[in-house]
Amino acid sequence: MPSSLELSAFGLTLFAGLSTGIGSLIALLAKRKTSRFLSMALGFSAGVMVYVSLVEIFQEARLDLAAIWGPKGGYLGAVAGFFGGIALIALIDKLVPPVVNPHESRAGEAATYEAADLRACPAEERDARRHGRLLRTGLFTAFVVALHNFPEGIATFLAALKSPRVGLAVALAIAIHNIPEGISISVPVYFATGSRRRAFWYSFASGLAEPAGALLGYLFLRPYLGGPLFGIVTAGVAGIMVYISLDELLPAAREFGEPHFAMGGLVAGMAVMAGSLVMLG
Repeated sequence: MPSSLELSAFGLTLFAGLSTGIGSLIALLAKRKTSRFLSMALGFSAGVMVYVSLVEIFQEARLDLAAIWGPKGGYLGAVAGFFGGIALIALIDKLVPPVVNPHESRAGEAATYEAADLRACPAEERDARRHGRLLRTGLFTAFVVALHNFPEGIATFLAALKSPRVGLAVALAIAIHNIPEGISISVPVYFATGSRRRAFWYSFASGLAEPAGALLGYLFLRPYLGGPLFGIVTAGVAGIMVYISLDELLPAAREFGEPHFAMGGLVAGMAVMAGSLVMLG
């Protein structure tokens, strides 16, 4: 029988993953461009993730490991876990073709989003061959997003297990960062099929990989979390989130055409996270 803490952690992970559906709704229903909002939101998400990773999650992992291995051993273990998390998410990026990798192709996605009037598909887009290509792009992007969501789901779940207040902040930050990924799936699927319903559901379904990753990862790691592995994995979570912030969120925020709004969002995210940790302290 899962504990209330485990159920709460899973609920936060589910919320974070399914926010791809929010991105899909923005792309399919919005009449006006929202580049400033997306730029600030992505910067805010990066600020939350970087601050909570380096100030809170990494430090908690270091202290946990120090209780087992001593101060120096604990620090070295946390550092190894941190860079191990970065190596894991970087390897996933390396194995994915750049043209459909959501960590690599934001500029084209932003341009598509700005140019596309999703309420009227241009005639040339109705060509059968282009429809097939667009549909393949959307489906493969959904697969890639799902692949990225597996370690993100584990990261959110373990952060929430370690500290519910930190888990809430992580879940919110990852939810914000999943919104543009929902856009990147729904736009090509909509143009390929003309169906808002299919575009939404493909985007929504890709987010299910996040709670699935949390569940499978936890079931696999659960027998080993009583010792140093929990601290190492927690440090890896910090590394994954810092990598996502620097490799995806900040470049994406700037490519939406509002670099100053992106930086404002970054600082605001850090400030809000710092204040939240003090108040919840």
